[in-house]
Amino acid sequence: MAGDGGLVYLGCYTGESGGQGQGVVAARRDPASGALEVLGTVAATPSPSFLARHPSLPVLYAVNELADGTASAWAVAPDGGLRGLGVWSTGGADPCHLSVAPDGGYLFVANYGSGSVGLLPLDGAGVPSDYTDLVTHEGHGADPDRQERAHAHMVSPDPLGGALLAVDLGTDSLYRYDLDRAAGRLLPQLPPVRTDPGCGPRHLARHPDGLRCFVVGELDGTVITYGLDVGGTLHERGRVAATERTGPVHPSEVAVRPDGRFLYVANRGVGTVAVFALDDELPRLVAEVDTGGQWPRHFALIGSHLYVADERAHAVGVFAVDPVTGVPDRVGEPVSVSSPTCVLAVSGS
Repeated sequence: MAGDGGLVYLGCYTGESGGQGQGVVAARRDPASGALEVLGTVAATPSPSFLARHPSLPVLYAVNELADGTASAWAVAPDGGLRGLGVWSTGGADPCHLSVAPDGGYLFVANYGSGSVGLLPLDGAGVPSDYTDLVTHEGHGADPDRQERAHAHMVSPDPLGGALLAVDLGTDSLYRYDLDRAAGRLLPQLPPVRTDPGCGPRHLARHPDGLRCFVVGELDGTVITYGLDVGGTLHERGRVAATERTGPVHPSEVAVRPDGRFLYVANRGVGTVAVFALDDELPRLVAEVDTGGQWPRHFALIGSHLYVADERAHAVGVFAVDPVTGVPDRVGEPVSVSSPTCVLAVSGS
């Protein structure tokens, strides 16, 4: 498994999105030190801003964040090389996130620009086909500049096969869908779950116990805790600040450590990763670590290390995570990568 070492892929903004990258970059990870050896661009593709892997096959997927959004797929070679399998429309504008169904049967895509969620079937080899459903969210939020319309930002399938959760920054809402696998359709569970006005929910992280999830508000700088029942119903338990730092803050990525003890939040603007203990009803801040840049867009917990992609610093920071306290500590100098937006370890590498 990639958590024990192997290949790491980095999605990078290209010129189409104002970035300086060339596409998907591969790096070799040392599992002991955490060090990354950049191997170079292995797929020249426009603005692969988010990456995902097939749960059981050596296939890599990316959204191409373009006005006419697309999703790309590659077969992963043992040496880390990528062989293109094709490019498919996502049905919307500026797709910024994608994920794969736990059984490997479907690809879910969040189209930020058009506020829609697309569903692309995957065949037995993990190859997508044209989307079979496209659900468009309606409405707007309190911020006239950022919430003038729906902006789907993440789609999170339930690892246990329950409801799909779609996070929409523009409408301050979490949408719940059941997947009709036979028909290739998304069936909405109504009504949507509303956050506070102006929250701007961006990403969510599920706790491994299956009973909780945590949502970061990009616009109000909060972390919301929800109770989650077997039917996918969400119950808000409360919220905490995503950072103790002052100044503009725009939380981006959020993740729970696999053992369920700690929650990590990347804070753009103030350039930190905040660490929260999960031993109480709400997350409890225990540390906040400077990332070395101001715009940590994404990070990944891989083995005993944390890898932070700072889009504007053109670097990936490497941190060793203390197994007891959960606090990351920088390892060496940041690795130079142009406009990194996503970090992904690939299974089987």
